[in-house]
Amino acid sequence: MLEDAHPGVFTKTVSHTTRRPRPNEIEGKNYFYIAESEFKTLILQDAFAEYTQFSGNYYGTSKATISRQMEKSLVVILEIDIEGVKQMRQKSVIDARFIFIKPPSFEELGTRLQKRSTETEQSIKRRMQQAEAELQQAENAGLYDRIIVNEELAKAFKELTEFVYEWVSEEIENY
Repeated sequence: MLEDAHPGVFTKTVSHTTRRPRPNEIEGKNYFYIAESEFKTLILQDAFAEYTQFSGNYYGTSKATISRQMEKSLVVILEIDIEGVKQMRQKSVIDARFIFIKPPSFEELGTRLQKRSTETEQSIKRRMQQAEAELQQAENAGLYDRIIVNEELAKAFKELTEFVYEWVSEEIENY
C-alpha cells in the first residue's frame, strides 16, 4: 500500500518459503518457493537477515534481496513476524524501524482471516494461536518502535505514513 501511494520511494521484499504456492500466487512476486533442503543450506550460509518456521514451513528474507532494493535507493519494507524482528534487532543487519500492525481485537483478526478464504480452519486456528502469543509479546517486549491499531484502514495508513516519513526525514538530516 505504501508502494502504491508513494511510487519510487518504497518497495517490499520478496521472502523465501518452503510452503507450496497458493492459487494465484506468483513465483518471485509473492515468494521465492524453494525446497526445505535449499532453505537449510541458505541458513548455514547465513544468507538470511531473518527467518522463522511456522506451520511446518520455513519463511525468510535474504540479505541479498534487501541489498538489491537498497541499492536502488528505495525504503525497504519487510513483512516479518516477531521472531524475525528479534533476529534483526540482534544482528543489526540494517538500520531499521519496527512497526507492529495490531488488529482492533482478537475476534476481528479471526473474522479477517476467515474472510480471506485462503486458509483452512486448522491453519486459521494455528495463526490465531501464533497471533495471540505475538500480540502479548509485541505489547510487552519493547521490540517495536510503534504499534499501530488497524481498526480503520485510512487512519492506520495515515499513522504509518507519518511515522515512516518522520524517520526518513531524520535519516536524511543525519546523512
